[in-house]
Amino acid sequence: MTVPTITLNNGVLMPALGYGVFQTPPDETRTAVTTALETGYRHIDTAAAYGNEREVGEAVAASGLARDDVFVETKVWISDYGYDETLHAFDKSAGKLGLEQLDLLILHQALPGEFDLTIAAYRALERLLADGRVRAIGVSNFMPEHLGRLLEATSVVPAVNQVEVHPYFRQPEVLAADAEHGIVTQAWSPIGGITFYRDGSHGSTLQDPTIGGIAAAHDRTPAQVMLRWHLQQGRSAIPKSVTPARIAENLDVLGFELGPDELAAIDALDTGVRGGPEPEAITREAFGREIPEA
Repeated sequence: MTVPTITLNNGVLMPALGYGVFQTPPDETRTAVTTALETGYRHIDTAAAYGNEREVGEAVAASGLARDDVFVETKVWISDYGYDETLHAFDKSAGKLGLEQLDLLILHQALPGEFDLTIAAYRALERLLADGRVRAIGVSNFMPEHLGRLLEATSVVPAVNQVEVHPYFRQPEVLAADAEHGIVTQAWSPIGGITFYRDGSHGSTLQDPTIGGIAAAHDRTPAQVMLRWHLQQGRSAIPKSVTPARIAENLDVLGFELGPDELAAIDALDTGVRGGPEPEAITREAFGREIPEA
């Protein structure tokens, strides 16, 4: 199964569908990533703050796949923002992953209250890109105003902005800002894995009747319909599961096509309710944590 690719704004090809390891314990990560690679994933998304980069690297190394065949993405945590600090953060992540070059390195949060540190961190990413130590750089959880401030102060437009996007929280303003600047939107929680309250009741995208109806019409699952929705609208998505059957299910989204009315019906489910933390609320005081050495 060949996963479609997206061409980033610097010409690098990235598999559109990746495998995420957020909240996967280190002792489960190696097996899960091994399963994902055996299933056909060629894009793995991790982060320094996840605490499982080492296990991701071990699975990639043990896979037998050529280095060029696996796209590895990781993120710098806010505790390591600053120019020199972020250069060292690369060393820590690369060391744990066992890689000399990373395919995509992104800043995990905007850290709006100390944006001078964010700018310095991004300038370090620019240096790593210029030196060939990373193939592409980007950001995560950046709102349009954060992107604007970043673009004014730096030279390289981010290749990717990884943000929460799913049918119940579409973030159209972020999608528009990313598109305006040629930035690929990459969806975390792409199938609404965080539980939501809609209309006063406990609800989930997986039980949504509109999505369920579309899934039944195509003889697919709700998760497959949501991932197909992302891909057809030009987004990257990084679903996460440690269950082998679901890992395979999430990759099997290429044999059907959603019609314009179906895509619009899914768009219309947007509630504007964020599941993750507010980007403006991220501070080092509240969310800082020490990232161990390699």
